[in-house]
Amino acid sequence: MALLLCIAAGITVQQLTPAPDDTVAAVAAARDLPAGKTLDAADMMVLNIPPGLLPAGSFGDGATLHGKQLAIPLRQGQLIADTQLLGPGLLAGSPPGSAAVPLRMADPASVRLVSAGQLVNVVMSGDNGFDRPGTSEVLAAGVPVLWTSAQGGKAAQWLGDAETDGLIVVAADADQSRRLAGASTQGKLFFVLVPPVPG
Repeated sequence: MALLLCIAAGITVQQLTPAPDDTVAAVAAARDLPAGKTLDAADMMVLNIPPGLLPAGSFGDGATLHGKQLAIPLRQGQLIADTQLLGPGLLAGSPPGSAAVPLRMADPASVRLVSAGQLVNVVMSGDNGFDRPGTSEVLAAGVPVLWTSAQGGKAAQWLGDAETDGLIVVAADADQSRRLAGASTQGKLFFVLVPPVPG
């Protein structure tokens, strides 16, 4: 009798529980993944989530992500979006006309001190150590870092197959981009960490 009562109660609860909303497929990290990881099938899993929780730029099929490289670390179960991948998606939310500009720092080891999302001033020093006096110029102020070579992996999808040691990629507006283009051939480039602008 007790068993029958339990079954009946279960059927009643099931009937009173509203049917689940439609779900959509979304690709998530199958395990904790480091920045710079090149994604393969073992790194991804597909979750079914309500459409309202699906972020813009997400993916419904892991095949489209195979071979893509992470720009940031991900936790297991975290949905994967284009803003987390090395490539144009890193500029999502940047002002219109922004560009991703790769810069080679004079001190390659210094890129270990900065990570994606931090703001930096890019400074060029014209001192060549011999006949030129030491002068410094701020080429771009408060630009966000999108990627650094210290994050690991190769940057083939972003920068081509060239050597990436000491490189950072920043988001710059049109005027900053003009000043930064080719700057590493005119002097030594350094960065200075700056605090976020108060909102």
